[in-house]
Amino acid sequence: MKNTIWSKPFYYVFAFLVASVSIYPILLMILSSFKTSSEIFTNPLSLPETFTLDTYKSLLEQVPFMTYFMNSVLVSVVSVTLILVTSSLAAFYIARFTFVWNNMIFFFFLMGMMLPIKLGIVPLFILMKDLQLLNSLWSLIFMYVATGIPLSVLILTGFFRTMPRELEEAARIDGAGNLRILWNVVLPLMRPALGTVMIIQFIQSWNDFFFPLIFITDDLKRTIPVGMLSLFGEYSADWGALFAGLTLASLPMIVLFFIASKQFMEGLTQGAIK
Repeated sequence: MKNTIWSKPFYYVFAFLVASVSIYPILLMILSSFKTSSEIFTNPLSLPETFTLDTYKSLLEQVPFMTYFMNSVLVSVVSVTLILVTSSLAAFYIARFTFVWNNMIFFFFLMGMMLPIKLGIVPLFILMKDLQLLNSLWSLIFMYVATGIPLSVLILTGFFRTMPRELEEAARIDGAGNLRILWNVVLPLMRPALGTVMIIQFIQSWNDFFFPLIFITDDLKRTIPVGMLSLFGEYSADWGALFAGLTLASLPMIVLFFIASKQFMEGLTQGAIK
């Protein structure tokens, strides 16, 4: 009993320290977005001398940031939606139907996690060229869907297999088909797993730098990570505008995590227990 009483303050202090270490870089980024480049170098850890929006105005004047932002939103939202739909169907089939080739199909999806996709960038580039998808946002969407499905199928299949079958059997007795059972019965119970997959895949597609750099050449079709490169000059960089862009770029991920954090934590906890 005494150990429990004395251990609580230790846990609170440890949690506070971990939270401070995690939040401090975000806070420093936001504060730096209100500083000029010279002030960032002279007083990097201090508060801004004056809180102005000049850096944000400079950002919008130097680069078409809102175009980059909307491209990132379109690519990430469409990619995550397609991943959730296809992975749910594949995981439901693997977990709920017994056929000889089920394990082979599951292993086929797992192979997507074993093979480093970036090693095949040359044939992928040739494939996108033959499909006339170079310099198109669809090339990014297809790549993110293809790379995101294996992990998503692994997570969702594990959750499907631990769910009881009684509700599905009751719905089947009432005349519901497989798609209706999946949509009305199973998926509402899978919100923690779906939230986990959504956050992981959204962050991956939103922050990706490699594929937009390879497949996109038109400046107005770039996503935020590649578009922000134009703020770096040959001999200098506008660090204030850069931090302003990073702050605006991080807002969707912060909002998404706050919205789906409950499902994300439940998904991690349930996955660990099961």
